[in-house]
Amino acid sequence: MERRTRGPGARHEVRRQEIADAVLAVVAERGLPAVSLTEVAARAGVSAGRVQHYFPTKGELVEAAFERGNELSGTRIRALVGGDLEGAAPRTVLTVVLTELIAHDAETRAHLRVRQSFTALALTDEAIARRMRADYERFHGQVAELLRRDRETGLLPGSVEPGGAGVDLVALAEGLAYYVLIGLTAPETARDRVVSAIAALYGDG
Repeated sequence: MERRTRGPGARHEVRRQEIADAVLAVVAERGLPAVSLTEVAARAGVSAGRVQHYFPTKGELVEAAFERGNELSGTRIRALVGGDLEGAAPRTVLTVVLTELIAHDAETRAHLRVRQSFTALALTDEAIARRMRADYERFHGQVAELLRRDRETGLLPGSVEPGGAGVDLVALAEGLAYYVLIGLTAPETARDRVVSAIAALYGDG
């Protein structure tokens, strides 16, 4: 569905986005436990009642921040690749997408903190778990398609099975992303390991 760019619907979307951005800002500075109606309202410059009108619960605030973070991540990926994801080299897209899963500045750290918290919620909330499974199936499929395209052109060894290899790469990147968030691994080290894993898969590592 096309988003409205004028009228009440557009204003509604802008307000929701501003509040979601405020959640990300709070998370970046103080972590997810600091997220509350009052904290987010103060950051967004609106009343707590206004925040609650759009997002009645903390869970809905977190979900909105999760969606907003994904949107911002998509924008960064397109900028790094050059805008044309379909026309770019699959390996380039693969590298950018997987390394962007690892926090390397305040913006990505906030997004990935929210992402990890949303993932944790899936352990006790089947509705969220169902959504996460669907998201991962789609993501794994996209990664596999990038690998499949390079295998078909001979850039990736024919022995590589795109589906399994894609899951392995995503799991590696997300595991390292968690290590970065808790301070176990430096962002540069984690990103280098992902790049090395991709190189090894392509046979030039």
